[in-house]
Amino acid sequence: MDMNRKFAVFVAGVLTLGAMAQPPGERLSAEEYIALWKDVAVQKMQEHGIPASITLAQGLLESGNGNSELARKANNHFGIKCHSDWKGAKVYHDDDRRGECFRKYRDAAESFEDHSKFLMKPRYAGLFELRVTDYKGWAHGLRKAGYATDPRYPQKLIDLIERYRLNELDRGGDLVARKPEHPSQRPAPSSKDGGDVITIGGGREVEKFEGRIKFVRARAGDTFDGLARELELTPGMLARWNDLQRNSALGAGQRVYIQPKRNKSKSTSVHVARQGESLWGVGHLYGVKLDRLVKYNDLPPDAILQEGQRIHLRKP
Repeated sequence: MDMNRKFAVFVAGVLTLGAMAQPPGERLSAEEYIALWKDVAVQKMQEHGIPASITLAQGLLESGNGNSELARKANNHFGIKCHSDWKGAKVYHDDDRRGECFRKYRDAAESFEDHSKFLMKPRYAGLFELRVTDYKGWAHGLRKAGYATDPRYPQKLIDLIERYRLNELDRGGDLVARKPEHPSQRPAPSSKDGGDVITIGGGREVEKFEGRIKFVRARAGDTFDGLARELELTPGMLARWNDLQRNSALGAGQRVYIQPKRNKSKSTSVHVARQGESLWGVGHLYGVKLDRLVKYNDLPPDAILQEGQRIHLRKP
């Protein structure tokens, strides 16, 4: 069992114990729900690039602070329906229509993970063009992409986020005072490459790999801590998205991804290695997550490759 799953199971266990101690009929408050699930929401933000504030606000709204029948009986905190691709357990519940099919989960932690995977579908791809701190853009984008039919859905999410200051989690805080915005750090379109490159404060250029994964080039002396402050992210997120440790050295000109890599290459199925290349280097070159390459090629994450070795960039 990997560390992420262990963490999710641990949190689910804490929630289960809390529910066992909770008198029948007692309802969770919004504050209690946030305290239970904020760490999981932050973890999903670090893994997938979905704002923790959005995850929590959707959970609060869709599950009624975890008190809805769907949340209690099916562990479904996000109102995700079955759809044709769902192979798991099901439960039927009245929503827009009577007797609609909804996904049923083993525990609430599994619901949070499936919510993240659900938002990785192509119709939500435009959301990942937004900053992780742009909760208003995400709220409106979810409605536009078809997540909800209620025209007031975006404002409901925004109201919850601002009422409980959930956006502080997006900036690496723990529900403390919000940092001020720095206008000079807001992206401004650049004419280079037809708008595929934008320039932010300090003359830093944000580029896109294959037109979809944003990255910057490290400068001499850059660190994840410094870049995180500049880009309004967290060091842990940047390190995770680049399959590195927070204290890893960054070389001048090195590509530093500022949103999650993909699960497979868009344009290439196989890479033919040069002597001494690393599996990490191949993943970084194509914008593919290291753990995906480990699975596709049955190799350790620190593998050093041989001349001519074929590395699958998609599931073989």
